[in-house]
Amino acid sequence: MDLFDMVREQNIKKDAPLAERLKPQRLEDFVGQEHILGKGKLLWRAIKADRITSLILYGPPGTGKTSLARIIANSTKSNFVQLNAVTSGIKDLKEVVKEAENALGMYNKKTILFLDEIHRFNKAQQDGLLPYVENGTLVLIGATTENPFFEVNNALISRSMLFQLKPLDEAAMKKVIYRAITDVENGLGMFRIDLEDEAVDFLCSAANGDARKALNALELAVLTTEKNEEGKIYISLNVVEECLQKRHINYDKNCDAHYDVISAFIKSMRGSDPDATLHYLARMLYAGEDPVFIARRIVIAASEDVGNADPNALVIANSAAQAVKFIGMPEARIILAQAAVYVATSPKSNASYVGINNALKDIENRDIGIVPMHIRDMTARRIENNYNPKMNNSVYLYPHDYPEGYVKQQYLPDRLVGTKYYYPKENGYEKNIVHRLNALKEK
Repeated sequence: MDLFDMVREQNIKKDAPLAERLKPQRLEDFVGQEHILGKGKLLWRAIKADRITSLILYGPPGTGKTSLARIIANSTKSNFVQLNAVTSGIKDLKEVVKEAENALGMYNKKTILFLDEIHRFNKAQQDGLLPYVENGTLVLIGATTENPFFEVNNALISRSMLFQLKPLDEAAMKKVIYRAITDVENGLGMFRIDLEDEAVDFLCSAANGDARKALNALELAVLTTEKNEEGKIYISLNVVEECLQKRHINYDKNCDAHYDVISAFIKSMRGSDPDATLHYLARMLYAGEDPVFIARRIVIAASEDVGNADPNALVIANSAAQAVKFIGMPEARIILAQAAVYVATSPKSNASYVGINNALKDIENRDIGIVPMHIRDMTARRIENNYNPKMNNSVYLYPHDYPEGYVKQQYLPDRLVGTKYYYPKENGYEKNIVHRLNALKEK
């Protein structure tokens, strides 16, 4: 590197966006991802020992994939080469391979290739990597925002360790933000910044775990806000909203508004209003509510409010909950909307919900008696019959031995005979249950 290259690199670093300048140089400065980078974890140990094998880093934007590659570059004794799959091709790859072979043959030095956006390489390009990864010429670090099982060749995956980076949680986001406003050398510490607590909370929420998004908005807020009379730059919630180009809605997860919206969402599904259901679903998603939490509420509503009026509602809601975990945002919004609308437009019955609550009240407050002898476990019946011969007359009637699989016999304990818990309604499929139970009573 000559003098001009050094000056150019320094100027690029000086003029780079805040998110680029703040990228950590050491493992100790990396924020978040404790599940893979906590002290003593496999990846942490590998970086510390400079024993990196081929690996693929995948996760949403702004979670630290490139930063992690930079840390590896700063901590390894191997040659480190970086390519971006968007702008690079087979020709670039061949040049890297040639240099790697020379370094390995002449100096016994490994080469680590960091390939950003690896999913942008087509199958042929990915296949071109395979032999050099396999024979050890290259140690591959691939980074992608896509699911590698869908976008990366199976052969490369089988030769690599996979590490998933997750969106930064609130604590990690705050750590990044406060570092940005206090770091004098690379951050905004040269300014006297007064950052409103509500603005910090909104940055953490609206950025959805993307540190780059939060830092870009923060930098724009600082650079476009004039100093006040005290010589400070005061960053309010309104300023941050404007810089993020996203309106704040009153949905703090610890305040009443949060519970009001959730309550309205549930009551809209119960009240068979799909439009209101979608409105409150959109509010929650816009504010950054956990989609898995929303999915759980839909599953509960499918059973509590729809019940046997449409038994398929629970199947759809539960399938949606599983799909949301598998797909993630932003596409999970489609799955949540489908399930919520299905529950909202289904016929309603809370008969099972009311029934189990009443049964539990009796268990808690009444003398419920013992299980009738004829429906006890066979072993228990034999023991009781031997002990008390008078009980030999208790015979269990097997329903499948009778027409329509039904025979009248006592199931409730003696003390509860005649008690009724389940009152099915004349709605949807439950109407069929009403008719069947009435028909059985007449037998």
